[in-house]
Amino acid sequence: QVQVVESGGGSVQPGGSLRLSCAASGIDLSYYPVAWYRQAPGKQRELVADISGGGTTNLAISVKGRFAISGDNAKNMVFLQMNSLKPEDTAVYYCNVGGHYQYGKYFNTAGSYWGQGTQVTASS
Repeated sequence: QVQVVESGGGSVQPGGSLRLSCAASGIDLSYYPVAWYRQAPGKQRELVADISGGGTTNLAISVKGRFAISGDNAKNMVFLQMNSLKPEDTAVYYCNVGGHYQYGKYFNTAGSYWGQGTQVTASS
């Protein structure tokens, strides 16, 4: 049984940093792509960052230069380092495991796995 659990969310002032973690069990992340999505109130879920099983990463334009995605195969975890947080980064952040790439873009699939989400709030 596959389980995906996010952690590391919280409340920070604008300009602050947080590091989100995505831990998986029942699936080897070194063989599957992993993505971070976020959903703000009243908005659609959007792709923030993804990392392939081989370690290739992509970041949304809105977070380039501020966020970084990385993986630790030994721990079977993926991380999202978020720096210089802005109020518009406020959202629930979700980890998705096992989607696929088409034309270089990550897509979650019906067979992919989601975590429960972790709240990130950047507010003064």
